Amino acid sequence: MVKHSSRLISDFVNTRHLHLGEVVEEQLATPALLASWLRAEELLDEGARATEADVRRADELREAIRTLLLAHNELELDVEPASAALDQAADRGRVELRFDDGRARLVAVAPGVAGALGRIAIAVQASMADGSWERLKACRASDCQWVFEDTSKNGSRAWCSMRSCGNREKARAYRRRHTH
Repeated sequence: MVKHSSRLISDFVNTRHLHLGEVVEEQLATPALLASWLRAEELLDEGARATEADVRRADELREAIRTLLLAHNELELDVEPASAALDQAADRGRVELRFDDGRARLVAVAPGVAGALGRIAIAVQASMADGSWERLKACRASDCQWVFEDTSKNGSRAWCSMRSCGNREKARAYRRRHTH
């Protein structure tokens, strides 16, 4: 069963986990790990292999999406390179518009990892279309950037967790204000 688009996006971006600015988990570091993760998400056929170039492209796509989600959290960022990376993933995945039973849908027709990454680009578009995109954010803490869904009523949540990142950021701001 394929995940909801916003869940797939957050799970993909969160394959790299930072804690206090250090990478503590990297689930896509090798071709074998990338292929395994994509298969587990039902984005890649059994037997399909990934290359080092695929790992670089997956990392580029992941960090492009993270940049766009940081921009949702009121950070001033240049999102043009991130948008270009999504375009490239869609191009390499050969994303096409298809009509089935009177309904339109996007499909990635490229085989292998290129098609799998194209399906992640499609998930971004689907999330934009269904309204869940604006609720996806990357934690404002520069040493975290974990992706979460902002479920607050007014959409103002800034950190993945108030207990960790929120408290740490508020303590830093307090120290800056009270340092002479």
